Amino acid sequence: MNVNDEHKTITDALDTYRSWLDEIPDEQFGQTPPMGGWSYAEVYSHIMQASLGSSVAAEKCCRKTGVITNKGLNLKGMFVFLIGSLPPGKRQAPPAIAALTKKIDKEEARNLIVRLRKRVEELAALMHNGINKDNKISHPSLGMLNGPQWLKFIRIHLQHHIKQLNRIKKSFPQR
Repeated sequence: MNVNDEHKTITDALDTYRSWLDEIPDEQFGQTPPMGGWSYAEVYSHIMQASLGSSVAAEKCCRKTGVITNKGLNLKGMFVFLIGSLPPGKRQAPPAIAALTKKIDKEEARNLIVRLRKRVEELAALMHNGINKDNKISHPSLGMLNGPQWLKFIRIHLQHHIKQLNRIKKSFPQR
């Protein structure tokens, strides 16, 4: 895994999230879509909060305050990292993450994007200083991840929710 490539792809995904904020009609941002499920506001809240949390885990691994272990990805984690994306279909966010999800406004979403972009910049720089790949933090469903794996997970998760935003967009009547 190349840290520079992951960093660039995350930056591109954040650019997509940012540009969508200008395109989503204000009245639809917090509205439950016709297909049901999360609103745009809830998706933005979830993905940014989860990504910020993942960045904390990555930083702990890089600063060697995680757990030293030879345990790694579980079977599901190996599959996700092999294909580089989350499998299609709906799934429930882990309860701790779901509890953080709320309806936010567009300004909060913009601020979260800026915060995440800054955190990813810091992480990429930190990872260029060398890392201990045995220093890991447990992911709720993928196993034990090291710093670079957490960075890759951020990218995978961001890209997964872009697909969800596309489904939400398609469910609203087009103007």
